Amino acid sequence: MAFDLRHNSRTLLEGPDRAPARSYFKAIGFTDEDLKRPLVGVSHCWIEVTPCNFNHRQLAEKVKAGVRAAGGTPIEFNTISVTDGIAMGTEGMKASLVSREVIADSIELVCRGHLFDALVAITGCDKTIPGSAMALLRLNIPGLILYGGSIMPGEYKGRKLTVQDVFEAVGAYNSGQIKAEELQAIESFACPGAGACGGQFTANTMSTALEILGISPMGFNGVPAVDPRKEKVAFECGRLVMKLLRKGVEPRRIITRKALLNAISGVIATGGSTNAVLHLLTLAREAGVRLSIDDFDRISRKTPVLADLKPTGRFTAPDMYKAGGMPLVARYLWQAGLLNADELTVTGRTIGAEAKRGREKKGQKVIRPPSDPLKKSGGLVILRGNLAPDGCVMKISGVDRTSHRGSARVFNREEDAFAAVKAGKIKSGDVMVIRYEGPKGGPGMREMLSVTAAVQGAGLGDGVALITDGRFSGATHGFVVGHIAPEAADGGPLAVVRNGDSIVLDIKKRLLQVELSQSEINKRLRQWKPPKPRYKNGVLAKYARMVSSASEGAITG
Repeated sequence: MAFDLRHNSRTLLEGPDRAPARSYFKAIGFTDEDLKRPLVGVSHCWIEVTPCNFNHRQLAEKVKAGVRAAGGTPIEFNTISVTDGIAMGTEGMKASLVSREVIADSIELVCRGHLFDALVAITGCDKTIPGSAMALLRLNIPGLILYGGSIMPGEYKGRKLTVQDVFEAVGAYNSGQIKAEELQAIESFACPGAGACGGQFTANTMSTALEILGISPMGFNGVPAVDPRKEKVAFECGRLVMKLLRKGVEPRRIITRKALLNAISGVIATGGSTNAVLHLLTLAREAGVRLSIDDFDRISRKTPVLADLKPTGRFTAPDMYKAGGMPLVARYLWQAGLLNADELTVTGRTIGAEAKRGREKKGQKVIRPPSDPLKKSGGLVILRGNLAPDGCVMKISGVDRTSHRGSARVFNREEDAFAAVKAGKIKSGDVMVIRYEGPKGGPGMREMLSVTAAVQGAGLGDGVALITDGRFSGATHGFVVGHIAPEAADGGPLAVVRNGDSIVLDIKKRLLQVELSQSEINKRLRQWKPPKPRYKNGVLAKYARMVSSASEGAITG
């Protein structure tokens, strides 16, 4: 039986009883012919506060043209975005992870409320990508996701720059290593135009993950934001969603357990962000698929790091695109036997077929073959121990050390930790502990890029460790551990660590431990009292009441 192209909108628009609905559409220019075609939502995240999503309205016009050319009626709408690069280090950053849920909810509500038949979601800044994928899985209507593209690198004195360099320049300025004039110059030249952060930070991590997951067309997301080809691939996405609709291919046919394992492999191979752990766990839950943090560690042990990308490497996302992009990464993973090749993608081809199409630009140095990797095993590891019974996440792509033992320096919020670094109160050997910044405790699980960049900028990256129940930007690098679960606000052991306690991190043993007896930890926990909620009403209070553990994706559904 053929798939009904108007499987939802027929109910909304057909028959005499639906005349009032049709009259509203006609009021804004839709014709009778338009309303007889399938309704295709075109969502985007345009907002006049960030370069990450600044090209979305332009891309939406091209997607809509592709939908019309293929026989559909596109309907454009937008959702929100909270930009990490702007909010970082402030109370505003607590809104970032929460925005993922709001993005998913808002797209879902618009599509359910107006009975759209299919959806193209245009994404940009970090949380817009998983938020849009969450909505697509909930709706389970034919659809796909297009990333608006990476920003091009800035340049100052012959040096390529990303926003990571600005954060680290702040640390260098505060420690007296550079002058105010140089800080201002780096600030002014780092971000030259439209597009999301240029390194393999969270936006590009999730963009590349969705290509290898199969819900974005292979090779489309990697086209930089200002590249003329971006508009062409946007048009093709409009045509492609109509093919998916005609075939009745729904997202849950594409986002399977094996496809999610492919996405993890892609994250590992590109040295991706720890935030991928949260977001892929969440997509698994929305898809009704089994996935755990242990899957990340298992895949990381056998997957090499192939892409030499910032924040730990030399190159940016546009460099990777020119070198061969995710099609080449997928090809190398397939050749190494690390890809579930039979999984379907939105192009109609399997991921194995897409991998075979990958081509390498001659002489490129960005993506290494499996025979000559940057690292033989992956950049994400899962640690456990008496400080993290439910696990925590560490990114080791650019880390040479395998262990650290030091005295705890305890902070109950990010701002206090940043002030301590700025004042020169953190010394080599310390273990900075930042707690009550988890999903519930923050609330919102802020990223700690301001602190970690300040540590790097102060020249302490090789001697200091940092652990938190919060999370890190994809631009973070250093000996840092996040997503500690249970979090301190939930009575996790992190809540009772004191200044001077000895803490051990051991990557080989996958261990995060405070050197206290279990009886002493239990004694302290009996004496501990949970802090009063920081927000008593509004969206952050609601989020704190509903959100799950970071080990489960910090999801509210």
